[in-house]
Amino acid sequence: MDDTLVSTPSAGLHQQVAQRLRQMLIEGRIAPGDKLNERELCEALAVSRTPLREAIKALAAEGLVALLPNRGAIAVQMDEADVRHTFEVMAGLETQSGELAAQRITEDELAEIRALHYEMLAAWTRRDLQSYYRLNAAIHQAINAAAKNPVLVAVYEQINTRLHALRFRSNQNEDKWAGAVRDHEDMVAALAARDPAAMRAVMARHLASKLETVLVLLQADAAQAAPGRANRKEKGV
Repeated sequence: MDDTLVSTPSAGLHQQVAQRLRQMLIEGRIAPGDKLNERELCEALAVSRTPLREAIKALAAEGLVALLPNRGAIAVQMDEADVRHTFEVMAGLETQSGELAAQRITEDELAEIRALHYEMLAAWTRRDLQSYYRLNAAIHQAINAAAKNPVLVAVYEQINTRLHALRFRSNQNEDKWAGAVRDHEDMVAALAARDPAAMRAVMARHLASKLETVLVLLQADAAQAAPGRANRKEKGV
């Protein structure tokens, strides 16, 4: 993907840089625990250090990067406890959002979600994970909007930001990805039926499956990193 930014007024440039960095973090091009190299990022994004640093501050406020004294910015790495606790909160938010959406959704909103769903299915058929994830996120945002509770939407967006990278990776397992697609088909059906109980159930199942997949990924990451840690310990590092 070309990360070069188009020429824009300076007032909005750091926001575009933040969006590109956010995408790089989500897609794992900047891995959890990695340092954000300002020189390399300036070259990749074709921007100066001022908008880059503003963008990094914005991502730090979102909890995606940590600003460490004498070390600069580091991509945040969540441990298993962090993930479990965050998914517990997300499960409550998404089930509540889905239930309210099933009660309050309009025909126009339902038509928009259906259209996004069909686009997402096309991306899944192509195995275009980037487009799939973008459309998937748009569907969840549309469900939240249909719930018509601005407080819930604001809290959801704040918490979900921390999970984007993990949710993106969870679709790299073919079986789990297919299961997520089936869940989305059930979401559309529950919304169309105006069935709050069915919507709550599918959202709960969807989040539980995501958590299970993410924990497996974290355990695999830990197992892969273990030999390196053992080697460093033997060398006294």
